Amino acid sequence: MASERDHNDEPTFVRDFAGAAGEAVTLSPRVRRVLAPNPSAFTFHGTNSYIVGRGTAAIIDPGPDDPAHIARLIDHVRGETVSHILVTHTHRDHSPGARRLAEATGAVIVGCAPVTLTSSASDGVQLDAGHDLDHAPAGVMRDGDAISGPDWTLVAVATPGHASNHLSFALAEENALFSGDHVMGWSTSIVSPPDGVMADYMASLEKLRGRDDAIYWPGHGEAVSQPQRFVRGLINHRRHRESAILKRLAAGDRTIPEIVRALYSGVSPALHPAAGRSVLAHLVDLAARGLVATDSGPTIDGDYRLA
Repeated sequence: MASERDHNDEPTFVRDFAGAAGEAVTLSPRVRRVLAPNPSAFTFHGTNSYIVGRGTAAIIDPGPDDPAHIARLIDHVRGETVSHILVTHTHRDHSPGARRLAEATGAVIVGCAPVTLTSSASDGVQLDAGHDLDHAPAGVMRDGDAISGPDWTLVAVATPGHASNHLSFALAEENALFSGDHVMGWSTSIVSPPDGVMADYMASLEKLRGRDDAIYWPGHGEAVSQPQRFVRGLINHRRHRESAILKRLAAGDRTIPEIVRALYSGVSPALHPAAGRSVLAHLVDLAARGLVATDSGPTIDGDYRLA
């Protein structure tokens, strides 16, 4: 979800985008991007599927189970071999298309682990269509695991937070990172408990800040240039949000709807339920650190106060 007004030391979001759904946009000598036709308030123009390599290729995040999108991906690799299908995480706008694509190409599905939740547990709030519970990869990649083709190497970088099973993939030959939904240039990422964990998300941001990637190719939106600076801005944004939540509690707010109305006054009310999930993620983290108290345990309808 997009942030409200940015601070000077917060990220500058870019909402330009090149390419129409189904078109293959060449981003680099090894990378092509094909946009899925699933635009929404949470997916921006749609899910980015990436074709990595020429001749023998890997495809990252085939997107939703959309036959037309999978057919377009297949068209763009006609005459080539797809050896691997990689999935960053199992939200249904990223992973279900992998099964249809594997059936058509014979490629193996690798990447993130199946989700361990029995449901998206989002209190009825549709954020990114929940988890794909049917995801069953042939191989689960852990942090540092790599697959390769004739002129490309993709290394898994564990980045939990937005989802517990979220992976990014580093393209060694281009010093690039496919950042999935962990870092996106058009908006902040939603962190929605219980699968989304703010402490994990912040730790993953710090992990990426310590890397030297030159560019990020995200799951939605355009490339993130100067990624270390951008990630630093995301960290600052979350710290500002945490501070603002504490100030609202100090001012007498006790519930998530009260906090959301104050902090997201410039955001469409239709997005307030999703904003509430993000506030909940912060409150869960603040309660675990002993800064916030609640008698009922951190829940979306809980009553909160400063500890």
